[in-house]
Amino acid sequence: MLKRFHLTNGELLPAESEESQIHVYINPDAAERKVLQASFNLDDHTLSSALDPDEVSRIEFDLDRLFLIWKRPANCPDKDGFSFDVVSIGLLLTRERLLIIASEEFQASGSEGAVVPALNSLFDVMLWILFRTTHDYLIHLKTIKKAAKELQDKINASLQNEYLIRMFNLSEGLVYFINAINANGAVLTRLQNHARKENLSQKVADFIDDLVIENTQCYRLSTTYSTVFAGLMDARGNIINNNMNLLIRNLTFINIVFLPLNLIASIGGMSEFTMMTEAIPWPLAYTAFGIAMLSLGWLTAAFLKRAGFMGSTAATPAKRLSD
Repeated sequence: MLKRFHLTNGELLPAESEESQIHVYINPDAAERKVLQASFNLDDHTLSSALDPDEVSRIEFDLDRLFLIWKRPANCPDKDGFSFDVVSIGLLLTRERLLIIASEEFQASGSEGAVVPALNSLFDVMLWILFRTTHDYLIHLKTIKKAAKELQDKINASLQNEYLIRMFNLSEGLVYFINAINANGAVLTRLQNHARKENLSQKVADFIDDLVIENTQCYRLSTTYSTVFAGLMDARGNIINNNMNLLIRNLTFINIVFLPLNLIASIGGMSEFTMMTEAIPWPLAYTAFGIAMLSLGWLTAAFLKRAGFMGSTAATPAKRLSD
C-alpha cells in the first residue's frame, strides 16, 4: 500500500501526485517492489532488510542519498496486552524525496496528542520520525510497567503458572526493546557525526542531540525494568509455590479436624463387628478394638520412622548450630 505526503508550510499533508515529496510504502507487494527497485535504485536485499524485524539498525551514506534502517515498537501488542515486539522500517532520503518502507501500518504525519515541530526540509521530517518512534518506546515501557503491576497482583493470589508465563513474555519483550534501542543509539551516533561533518545547522544538530538523549533515557529505563523483572522472577515463582503450600496446609488442617470425627463415626457404625462380638460385652469388645487400632498405628509410625519417612532432619541444622 502506498501513501503520499507533501511538505507544505512546515506541515505534512496527504497528496495524490506522483511528484509528492514523501512516499510511504506499507508492506509493498511484488508490483510495488519492482517500482521501488526501478525508481529508487534499491536492490532486493535492501528492500528485504527494511521489512525484516530481525534486521539490525544501520545507516549508509552514498553520495547524495542516505539510507537508514530503524527499529521501532510494533503497533499493537497481543489481545491480552502482555507481549511486545519490535519491527524495522527503512528510510531513504535524497535531495528530492523521502521514501519510507514499513512492514505494518505507519503514520508519517504525526500521531494523536503529539506536538509536531515546524518541518523545513525532508531531513527534518526524517528526524521527526526517528524522534516520534523513540518516544513510542517510552509509551510502551509505561504500558509494560502497568501490565507488570497487574500481573504482580494476580500472581500474589495465583496457584497456576499462567500469569508467571505472561511475566516471562514481558521480560522477553524488554530484551527485544533493549537490543533495538541500543542499535538505534549506534545509528544516532553516526548521524550526529554526519551532521558535524556536513556542517548542518545548529537547529538540526540540537535536534539530533535531543534524539540521542531521548534514546539513552529509553535504553536506561528498559534496562532497569529488565533487571528488576529478572531479579524478581524467582521470587514470583516462589510466591506461587508458597500459595500452593498454604492451600495444602489448609486442606491438611481440615483433614486433621475431621479425621477423629470420621474415626468415631466409623467405629460407631460397625454393625458387622457388633454382630461378630455379640457374645462379648460391648464395652470390652470396643475397648479391645481401640487398643488394637492404637497398637497398629504405633507400629506403622515406628516403621515409617525407621524407614526414614518421619525423620527429624529439619531440626538437625539447628541442633548442629547450638552445639
